[in-house]
Amino acid sequence: MTTPVLIYLYHTGKEDTHMEKRNETVVKLAQTALMAALCFVSFTFLQIKIPLPGGDATSLHLGNTFCVLGALILGGWYGGLAGAVGKLCIGLITGLVAHRFAKINESTDKKYIFRWSTIASVAGLGFNVIADPLAGYFYKQYILGQPQQMAEVLAKWSTATTFVNAVVSVLLAGVLYNALRPVLLKTGMIHVTRTKTSHEMAN
Repeated sequence: MTTPVLIYLYHTGKEDTHMEKRNETVVKLAQTALMAALCFVSFTFLQIKIPLPGGDATSLHLGNTFCVLGALILGGWYGGLAGAVGKLCIGLITGLVAHRFAKINESTDKKYIFRWSTIASVAGLGFNVIADPLAGYFYKQYILGQPQQMAEVLAKWSTATTFVNAVVSVLLAGVLYNALRPVLLKTGMIHVTRTKTSHEMAN
């Protein structure tokens, strides 16, 4: 009599675990869609266009803020998806530093979380400051066939605006994440896994 009961409980437990994982995935996908919408809206409507020579243009915008925020809240893959393919590397690098290296979801130390969420944002956006103008330079010179001097001028303008966007995004993403984190914890949208980080073990 005991054996069938144990088997039933075992399979019921497995089904419950599977259901919880599926529900968590659905919630993360919904959150990813929300962050993607915020990225799109902020990039499309909350921007200042700067015309450049040759009919090109660059812009100051807040799109990267929500890409970084998504990576801090959801992790690298989901944060990268929220920012779409063009911003995938920002989300992956930010999520890697914040969650894989610093493990901010395993800490309740506010100073530690603030410090590493900022470092993770700087890492992701710092990569973008270098990679975005560089990719644009090669694309404009070798794909579009623009003169080298023109491509260099456009790359310099792109570097300047990308740097300004990065600084603003680091500040906003850090403030927003640390302000929203307590609310997200209370609503169960993010979870703290209580295993000590290296920082906490050192203390």
